[in-house]
Amino acid sequence: MGQIVLKKVQKKFDDVEVIPPLDLTIEDGEFTVFVGPSGCGKSTLLRLIAGLEDVTAGSIEIDGKEAADLPPAKRGLSMVFQSYALYPHMSVRKNIAFPLKMAKMDSAEIKKRVEAAAEVLNLTSYLDRRPGQLSGGQRQRVAIGRSIVREPSAFLFDEPLSNLDAALRVGMRMEISELHKRLDTTMVYVTHDQVEAMTMADKIVVLQAGVVEQVGSPLDLYHSPKNKFVAGFIGSPKMNLIEGDEAKKHNAQTIGIRPEHIAVADGNGEWSGVVGVSEHLGSDTFFHVHDTGLADMITVRVEGDVGLKYGDKINLSPRQDLIHKFDQQGDRIV
Repeated sequence: MGQIVLKKVQKKFDDVEVIPPLDLTIEDGEFTVFVGPSGCGKSTLLRLIAGLEDVTAGSIEIDGKEAADLPPAKRGLSMVFQSYALYPHMSVRKNIAFPLKMAKMDSAEIKKRVEAAAEVLNLTSYLDRRPGQLSGGQRQRVAIGRSIVREPSAFLFDEPLSNLDAALRVGMRMEISELHKRLDTTMVYVTHDQVEAMTMADKIVVLQAGVVEQVGSPLDLYHSPKNKFVAGFIGSPKMNLIEGDEAKKHNAQTIGIRPEHIAVADGNGEWSGVVGVSEHLGSDTFFHVHDTGLADMITVRVEGDVGLKYGDKINLSPRQDLIHKFDQQGDRIV
């Protein structure tokens, strides 16, 4: 079991409210990702669940039991931090076993759990090495292994991949997702990287200034953003947002369209502009188009390679059925 229910949870630091009263349910076995810009309150919210910060008001239920007043060790949760925090003088085996040894668990049971965790994380052949002999990705797996052996009801990850290079991040992203499928345990994951959120989550919680802007599956948020903030945050490259006369034609304050929903027209298109920097990725090309009269820059995504270079004129045809409309408050017009 690993259901976590937050009811009217609030957090203040002195007179500054960083988390206004908030309701959220994380279901048993779900991979939930908190995402948002720096300072939006996602790490604070995770620390409130973990018990590393005290709630100002509200309740936190873990598996139906009130936990807001319980110390971290009594909540049945395990946290993996951005920093590996491994003991450099201990072997991998001893690092993974450390929390169980501190709990005075039977040595036979410790051995069994450590070896099982090492097998799950492909660390069996590294058990007798020290952290200094491992790569960054292997060290992060050791930190995760230290959490696995405790057999928690939920895992809490606070930006665990931030210290890794790009290639390792992609690999570890896959490994953590695979681990979730194999363990079938609740995972709550904090990141500012919405690509991580989109590729890993069952459910995404988008936060801005401590407020939950939208909760839903990655594709729900991508195709049906609740407001302009979510529309502009979810997706890479982000949605193009356009105001002014073009938006008024659609009876909206702002319209939005994703880069892949704008075609490069052979002749005259509805919009035109000048090609700026192009990003050629092989499978796709991103054109950053200027001088459209619509926005400072419009990003267009096309398959393969298109024979346009910096400074060329470009004609664009947006998919009318895929234009998103937002009102003056930034809310989506359905």
